[in-house]
Order: sequence, then C-alpha cells, then structure tokens
Amino acid sequence: MLESVHQSAYPADTETVDVIVVGAGVAGLAAAGHLTRAGLTATVLEAAPAVGGRMSTEKIDGFRLDRTPQLLSTSYPELRRTPGLGALPLRSFAPGVLLHADGHQYRAGATPVPRSARGALTAARALASAPRIPRNPGRPQGRSTGTRPGRLGAPADQSRLAMALARLAATAPERLLSRAEVPVAQALATRGFPPRTIDGFVRPLLAALLADPVLQTSSRCADLALHTFATGRLCIPEGGADTLPELLAAILPPGTVRTGVRATAISTTSVTTANHGELTCRAVVLATDARAAAELLPGLRVPEFHPVTVLHHATDEPPLTEPALLLDADRSGPVSHTAVISQVDPSRAPAGRALITSTVLGTPPAPAHLDATVRAQLARLYRTSTTRWELLAAHHTPEAVPAMPAPHDLRRPVRLLAGLYVCGDHRDTSTVQGALHSARRAAHAVLTDLDARPAPLEEPLETAA
Repeated sequence: MLESVHQSAYPADTETVDVIVVGAGVAGLAAAGHLTRAGLTATVLEAAPAVGGRMSTEKIDGFRLDRTPQLLSTSYPELRRTPGLGALPLRSFAPGVLLHADGHQYRAGATPVPRSARGALTAARALASAPRIPRNPGRPQGRSTGTRPGRLGAPADQSRLAMALARLAATAPERLLSRAEVPVAQALATRGFPPRTIDGFVRPLLAALLADPVLQTSSRCADLALHTFATGRLCIPEGGADTLPELLAAILPPGTVRTGVRATAISTTSVTTANHGELTCRAVVLATDARAAAELLPGLRVPEFHPVTVLHHATDEPPLTEPALLLDADRSGPVSHTAVISQVDPSRAPAGRALITSTVLGTPPAPAHLDATVRAQLARLYRTSTTRWELLAAHHTPEAVPAMPAPHDLRRPVRLLAGLYVCGDHRDTSTVQGALHSARRAAHAVLTDLDARPAPLEEPLETAA
C-alpha cells in the first residue's frame, strides 16, 4: 500500500492560494490534480484524519476490509483521464458474473462485447456455449432443473442476451442519454432482453451495479451502467479502495492536502475553518458529500440515498476458487452479491486465509440477526457450511450511494457562481466514474473563469460517460 503523503495539521502560514478545495474524497483530490497540473496553486482541506472519504479501507490482522463496496470497471474513461490514476493497479473479476438460481450457478456476460456486429455475433455464440457452471467436486448438490431451460433460458435466449448487450456497447453514450427516461424497472422490457434473462440476469446485475434493489433508478443511468459492463470488466483497486485516493493525493505538491481541518463557511474568495481562521483564495471548490455540501451552501439539493451494508468473513479454505462476482438471482436473502475477494485480490488477506465480502442493499435485518441471516444465505450460494466462518467486520453506511431516480440530471451544474464550484458523485452519476468526471468538469470551469487556459478536452464534458 501507498504511504500517506498528506499533512495532519494546518501550518502556521496562511498565504493566499489560487484555489481551496474543501473535501479530500475522490472528487476533491481529482479536481486538485487537474488544477495543479494546469499550473494553479491549490490547498485541499479535509475534516477527517485521512483522505478518501467513503473509499476507505480498514486493516485487521492482515486483512484489508473496504468500508463500502467499490465496484469499478476497466472501461471507466476517467480512470485514464485523471492525473495520478495511470498507475492505479486494478484486479479484475472473472469475465461476466455468476448467478445462483434454482440450486445451480450460471455464467452470464462472460465476454466483453466488441462494438461491431461481427464481434456481437462472436459474443453471442460464446455466451450460448456455456449456459451453466459445473458444480465443484465434493460440494453439496442442489436440486436438479431436469430438462427445463435454466434461469437464463435456452441457448437462443442467451444469444439474444449477448446481442442486446452488444447493441448497448455499440451505442454512443450521448445517444443513451437522449432516450426517453423512466424508472429502469419499467424500461427493461424495451431493451431487447429475452424475458427470462431479465429476472435471471439483468435485474440482479443492475441491483448490484446501482445499489438499488427495487430498480427505481433512471433508465438512462442504468443504460450507462450496462454499457460499461458490456465494454469492460468489473474490477477493484489492488490493496483496497483507499489505493485510489492515496494515488490521487500522492501526485499533488507536498503540503497541498491538510487533514484535520474542518470548514465552517465558504465564499467565492475564502474558507472559514473551525480552528485555523479564515483562509483566502481566488476560487473555492466544494467537494464534500451531498449532505455536507448542503450544510455549507444552504439551498443545494440533498438527494435520497441507498443504504449499503458490507460484511467481511474469513475462513481457511476459499468456498469458490475463481475470482467471480456471485449474484443471487433468487433473491433468497438480504445479500445482493458476494465474492471471495481474496481470489480477486490476494493482497486483501494474509497467506493461508480467504476473505469473503458480501453486500446487503437497503435496510438490513436487525443487527442481532444480521450475521446469522447472511451466513444462512451464503451457505446456499457457496454450497458449503459457513458455521466456522469468522465475522471480521460489518459496516453499515446509511447514505452510501446517492439515489438517481427518474428524472435524473446527470450533468448538474458545477459552477454556482464565478469563484464558487461544487463536484462529487451527487453532481453526475453515483459512481467513482461520476465523481471523477464531475471533478474534471469543475476544474475546467475554474480554469476557464480564472483565464488559466485549460487544456483542450478529449470530448464534450456534457456527454462523456
């Protein structure tokens, strides 16, 4: 893991800088990176003792435990466009996902879909050739489905599923954003997916990607999520979620990030802090979470949120040997998705131990029953006893993911006034991609207003996915 490069206390000098960024989460650090690369001076203020915000990782007995689940995609454009993330080590899941249904495991979406008709046909054939995952030798056998088609349907259904993903992959993001917008649960029947695969694959996948178990998210946001799934691989940062913000902080000039400094008021030319007085600047970028942002700027909209609970269990033998994301298509318990995360990223567990990370969406069962309920479901999903598994941590985050119900503005303004800007996942999509993209939009607005000649953009900011 990277060593933290930020300071833990604000120094005595209070010289004016070009920009003060309030918040050292992903968006704030990325915005500072864009600004300093363009030649401006910046200071990043963070109330917490460390950078990263929700992208934090707890270390316990050699395990690295993310406090909130962070599924990234290798197709996120901002991972390439953000200064400092070129060196981000990513660990990919096995292609596609595993779906547990009717006592069986099925693989779906196993081939990233090329953006061509010929590639789509190849993907369709690849998916149709492997409808069901063989059982692990020695594992308890679930009930057989006999000769009935599986939850993904007959081979023809699976080919149609691959073709539907191919069409999404071949559609430019700006065209996806121009579609009529309704809750995604209403839109799925119009996206070309075979009816059987909607319940057996698309719904559980979108619930995991959007942290929305009832699928009231905007259909445009869901289309973008499926687009990134179809064109890339699901992945996680090697070493833990905090690797990403630590890399963003590492490229900033020494002393740029000041932790333990709480902002109490902001204006276009200053930030007032709880213990370090008033700090002056030429512009302020507010990069906190949505609720903290509204406290500093009354009038900013606070969205609804999706609560998320993540549980980490340890055991001696991995219950699944491949680095797969396993979804419960039957919705037989509170867990939406789970993975033997140490098979995806071995650095997250000490030698000889396996780490299983499971995600519960929505309001979890009562704390007294949560672990027992989750263990019972995981025993069914992994087809093994979980009695001797050790619960390392259970983290509940009530406001983990900003909700994106229809209608949802994916490009909420980042420039509030000349000199005052706001960014974060609550201004774009509720993903790491959205946080990074909003940071680049905010930095571009700052550079334009300060006449700092921002670098030419690779694509219009309004339509970047």
